[in-house]
Amino acid sequence: MTTLTDPASVAARHRAAVIIPALNESGAVTAVVQDIIDQTALPVWVIDDASTDDTAEKARQAGARVISLPERLGAWGATQTGLREAKRMKLDWVITMDADGQHTPADIHLLLEPIREGAADVVVGSCTERGSKLRHIAWAMMRLTSGLNCRDLTSGFRLLGHKAIDLLSGAQASHLEYQDVGVLLMLDGAQLRITEVPVTMPERQHGKSRIFSSWLAVAYYMSQTLVLGAFKRRPPKLVKRWR
Repeated sequence: MTTLTDPASVAARHRAAVIIPALNESGAVTAVVQDIIDQTALPVWVIDDASTDDTAEKARQAGARVISLPERLGAWGATQTGLREAKRMKLDWVITMDADGQHTPADIHLLLEPIREGAADVVVGSCTERGSKLRHIAWAMMRLTSGLNCRDLTSGFRLLGHKAIDLLSGAQASHLEYQDVGVLLMLDGAQLRITEVPVTMPERQHGKSRIFSSWLAVAYYMSQTLVLGAFKRRPPKLVKRWR
């Protein structure tokens, strides 16, 4: 008997894929792709954001389909490239994950549970224990300005159903620079059901966060995100916690 966590069952019963934006992640991408395939048997699409190292070749050798961008679009632009391909292929849902190893493929089945039971359109893998005090202050400011009450606003570990794929592959989402507050506000504004599930996120083993890498990067990111949140603010809405 197959189960939700059985890789063959997951891959056979759904038209789905795992989308991974990657920029110069040659040190981590092989293990990430192999782990996802071993855990889920789902197809893995690595969107190579014009890397200058051998990220694309290592991802391909590990078993991923690689879509190489001719110029750098950033993590959200690369993710949206994958979403547009998912829409073209009429997938039921996709999982978005980072290429640095901070998202655990073994937790994918946790994101699937609300979808299987018809309780959500979008599922966010939430890990509030991660990050520095600076990150938690940033989250609090984002919640205050945007009206969103997601606990982990910056998680890129998400399951997006077909309604979310259609919305986020469109032209309006192309104006966004980051994947977090703007994306969540779009999903909320479209009346899509968003659910958070707790997941584990180990520390990255290679590279460093490009958003929280310096005070200048943080200042730019926060100014963009807070202004967008305030401008697009919606009345506070309870995001469901899964069990």
